Amino acid sequence: MDPLIGYVSDENYLALCGVVAEFERADQTVAVVHSTPRGAIHAQLAAGEYRVTLAKHGYGSKTMSVMIAAHKPLHFRMLSDAMYGYAWPKWVRAGERAEYRVHAPGSYHLTLWRYGWKKEQVRAIGWLDEHGPLSNLRILPDGDFTTTGVDWNRHGYNREALSISAPEKSGLYYFHAETPSGGFLSFPWVVAPKQPAARIAVLASTNTWNAYNNFGGRSNYINADRLPEKPTVNARLDLGRFNGQIRSVWQFANEQYAPLSFDRPEPFNHIPRSVQPTDPIRGRQACHLAEAEWRLLAWLEREGFEYDFYSDRQLDEGVLDLDAYQVLIISTHPEYWSRRQFERVREWVFARGGKLMYLGGNGIDCEIEYPTETAMRCKNWLPAPPGVAFNDPATGEARDCRMHFTTGISPAALLGVVFTEAGAATSAPYQVLAADHWIFSETRLNNGDLFGMHSLHERCPGGASGHETDKITAYSPRGLRTLARGTNVNNGGAEIVYHETGKGGAVFSVGSITWTASVLVDQACSQITRNVLNHLLAEERK
Repeated sequence: MDPLIGYVSDENYLALCGVVAEFERADQTVAVVHSTPRGAIHAQLAAGEYRVTLAKHGYGSKTMSVMIAAHKPLHFRMLSDAMYGYAWPKWVRAGERAEYRVHAPGSYHLTLWRYGWKKEQVRAIGWLDEHGPLSNLRILPDGDFTTTGVDWNRHGYNREALSISAPEKSGLYYFHAETPSGGFLSFPWVVAPKQPAARIAVLASTNTWNAYNNFGGRSNYINADRLPEKPTVNARLDLGRFNGQIRSVWQFANEQYAPLSFDRPEPFNHIPRSVQPTDPIRGRQACHLAEAEWRLLAWLEREGFEYDFYSDRQLDEGVLDLDAYQVLIISTHPEYWSRRQFERVREWVFARGGKLMYLGGNGIDCEIEYPTETAMRCKNWLPAPPGVAFNDPATGEARDCRMHFTTGISPAALLGVVFTEAGAATSAPYQVLAADHWIFSETRLNNGDLFGMHSLHERCPGGASGHETDKITAYSPRGLRTLARGTNVNNGGAEIVYHETGKGGAVFSVGSITWTASVLVDQACSQITRNVLNHLLAEERK
């Protein structure tokens, strides 16, 4: 067999069989070969520079220059004729501009919508027609672009013509791309205010969105440390998390993890055109990413609470001025935070009287850093198998989670609770433990009563305590009061807690990913959330 030149794979790092590869040198074709079922390309070529053209039905053809060297297989990437898109930057302030980067096999109509209690169209951007054959197809960089991004609109586009100014009203926005034949794509855009305009700030968990995004073949859960040497043919046979090549499903061979770029489409954040906020959340990933967070925003608007919306990167950068707000809400699944995010919120709550509502689960669990302006990197994965206490290597002292392991401070010291494996992937109602507390006002609930039976969460149906749940630990603040506990199996229910600081700060935590999937459809969850917000907004910061 001829020498191996490299491999060819699609946007998900799946091997492509039957790709035609034409190699040219000095304007002469020197080889035309086809890729194997493993995606391998073999050809008898001398070392040096070549012009290579790749073509396969259902994928955009591409031409590029490559250097062929012995013992250095190339990794060619091709993009299927599916629709993909994203805004760049993915978070801006009102009035700032961003590009819309859409890959489509034909023409499409683009509109901008705001997602709150209703989906409201705010702007018709227009038709993006083809001025040449298949001219709306984007090109994937070769190699592992999950580390560097795809940088669409780079080749042959007027970037300014493909950009718009962010609306004045803060919120969660979605672009809608619709084709003449009925194809539909949506993708999110976080618009923060130019200046603070409300007393409530809500944080989008854009770090978590990126951690779970496997576009390109990598996420913090699939090939977390790096791409394998060969593309995937069958996930169950080839991926280390399934075939035993890594220590466990959640542990990888390397101690360092390559960055994950934000500069990629996020297919998991697509929301179908017909979905309304009171509809069930369909899909394994939709239930804890942008679509689930939208349910909370819809509830806030239904209940008449005004809010400003930010990405968690804007908290890290200081764009979000915490002192301009009375209440900060983090929700659903804020798992990945930078140390600076954590420290800024801790200081705001404990030193300056900030009020924090944690309406999520598995929050502030893992420290990330931003090695570049366009990427994040997980500081560590799991230093011990799941269910085994993390131990500080210097002192042997048990740690609550990855964030605790790398920073020396447990998020329970702020949130009052921290994620544990018990109860994971289950959901159940909560049981009242302290009915005399003001959070239960007007709920008519008594000690022992159950609430939170209703949920829009389809991955783990069953109640408002679920998917992943947080509990009190030895590092939780003194004076914290446990108000309710989930009835999940294996004593794995989330614990609802409240504590106040000596400087007038306060923290309310529900410890459950599924809470935001319940507030629109469960009367008790709605009333409790309303009670807490009204209470925290009524208190003046000391």
